[in-house]
Amino acid sequence: MALVATAGIHHVRLTVTDIDRSRRFYHDVLGLAIAAESAGDPGNEAVRNDPEQLYGGVVFQIGDMLLGLRPVAPAGDRFDSARVGLDHLSFSVDSEAELHSVAARLAAAEIEHGAVTPLPQFGITILSFSDPDGIHLELSAPLR
Repeated sequence: MALVATAGIHHVRLTVTDIDRSRRFYHDVLGLAIAAESAGDPGNEAVRNDPEQLYGGVVFQIGDMLLGLRPVAPAGDRFDSARVGLDHLSFSVDSEAELHSVAARLAAAEIEHGAVTPLPQFGITILSFSDPDGIHLELSAPLR
């Protein structure tokens, strides 16, 4: 028997360098709906350390899950998937056709991305790209 019986992932919080830039990326590029946003100044250390003020960040709603951004990383810092912690974050889309459509829109917006890649052994097709801090993101569609 497991020590903890989880019912799913409630939220994930990512550390970012520039909350305004990251907020625009996740809202405008990924189309995520804002669930809550700090009214506090993220430049204020008391705000950046206060969970009730969302650490000066923003929280997005993705289905039943929340994705938070916390602006505490120093300017110029970059994500490294080869370090302990997060490797990448994958979002679901409905179809491989949607992946191709997104790839075209990312290219038009001059956002670097990988190829649409089928992974038959997992029953999915993926499209990889990164956020402004270099956090690896992926879109995943069922392979049909």
